[in-house]
Amino acid sequence: MKQVVNPKDTSRAKAFELWMSSPMPMVTLTKTFDLTRLYRIAKRKGLSFNMLLCWCIGKAASQIKEFYTLPEHGQLFNYDCLAINVIVNNCNGDINSCDVPYWDDLEKFNRDYTALTQSASSSCQSTFVDDAMVIGTSAMTATELDGIVNQYTDQFSNPMVMWGRYRKRWLKVTLPISFQFHHVQMDGGHAAHFLEELQKVMNSI
Repeated sequence: MKQVVNPKDTSRAKAFELWMSSPMPMVTLTKTFDLTRLYRIAKRKGLSFNMLLCWCIGKAASQIKEFYTLPEHGQLFNYDCLAINVIVNNCNGDINSCDVPYWDDLEKFNRDYTALTQSASSSCQSTFVDDAMVIGTSAMTATELDGIVNQYTDQFSNPMVMWGRYRKRWLKVTLPISFQFHHVQMDGGHAAHFLEELQKVMNSI
């Protein structure tokens, strides 16, 4: 469910006043993660590595209340659920956008992720979840990347998590991940907390 809220009635009142009219309200943080456990689980269970990473992102975000609020077109909205956006390569050599509802239940998330991404790939049709706060993701695995700064458009203020190819070194797998967020939605401290929670989820999955 999505509903308009008065910024003055929220903990983001000051941030809304300061940053809503800013020409560049986005902030990007980059952190290198240890994905060794995630990589091993994906291999052992035959699961999509990207699916597991997306679930971890949703799990970490679901524990931070700022993720359930989003500025859009001069207003502030509250949501009661999350979704993860995945960019899918389709059968025509182009890409489509696919929103996957986040569930705490990994098996349920995996079923939705698999069905929706396969459908987007074969039908060349994008799918969207309108009543969830959507966390964008972008995996550019053609090369290793140290960090990513995304373009900003006032048509899209959703948080974005981006990465390149993971790095295998001896017995360890690492991956720099960039997190871009709108300053009205959260402050740097909230974003840093999210990145810490993301590593904890990866370690405990």
